[in-house]
Amino acid sequence: MRIAAHAHRPDGSPLPTDIDLSSTALLLDVDGTLLDIAPTPDAIVVPPELRQILGDLIERSGGSVALVSGRAIHTLDRLFSPLIVPAIGGHGAEMRLSPGASIVETSPIVLPRSLRERLHRLAATDSRVILEDKSHSMALHYRLAPEHETFLKTAMREIVPGELVDTVELLFGKYVIDIKPKQFSKGLAVCELMCHQPFADRTPLFIGDDTTDESVFAILPGLKGTGYSVGKPIPGTHGTFGTPQDVRAWLTEIWRCSRT
Repeated sequence: MRIAAHAHRPDGSPLPTDIDLSSTALLLDVDGTLLDIAPTPDAIVVPPELRQILGDLIERSGGSVALVSGRAIHTLDRLFSPLIVPAIGGHGAEMRLSPGASIVETSPIVLPRSLRERLHRLAATDSRVILEDKSHSMALHYRLAPEHETFLKTAMREIVPGELVDTVELLFGKYVIDIKPKQFSKGLAVCELMCHQPFADRTPLFIGDDTTDESVFAILPGLKGTGYSVGKPIPGTHGTFGTPQDVRAWLTEIWRCSRT
């Protein structure tokens, strides 16, 4: 059985590629997991062959492949066009159960206007710092200005006023700081997703790479699911991929195995 390079379990054994698509719900983070992280959010590239593989896997699995992303679903649609994929977007704030279904908000909660204004002022301190407004949440990207990391993390902690510390969450990722309401998360959204067809009664297999994915890894044991990380081991996962390229190679092997 062929495997993707640098994909292994903690004991060093390779990850399987003979996944039973009839009983598995394949759940995939996007940035840093499926796709290589780019200098800016808009510079990310989706390989054409990935669209074909994901489309075929969705069909062969009966629709039980979903993207689980901090990006809004309409942004995912633009990136993966013309492919439309079942998805959780906005860190769990929205969901689409099938390619033909409507996007449903899982939470009406958005960040206060005053908080948004302070974030815009913070981003304006350097043109290399990019503020991404995702409606329900916001993300401050500083990959182009890594020397500002300590300053931005300190400033973001100070921006959240005392009355919001119990309702607003900061997620420190790879050269990005996400800020969102605590009322929703990727983990809560995955729990909801797994209650609906075609995902219900299947075993979730989730791949993620960052702190924003930890809420999913945390709920997988309760769903008897499996989690894999990318780039580094994360507590609660069953194995690690070296890079997003390795994840794509692994998906290609699953795609090939599912044809036989």
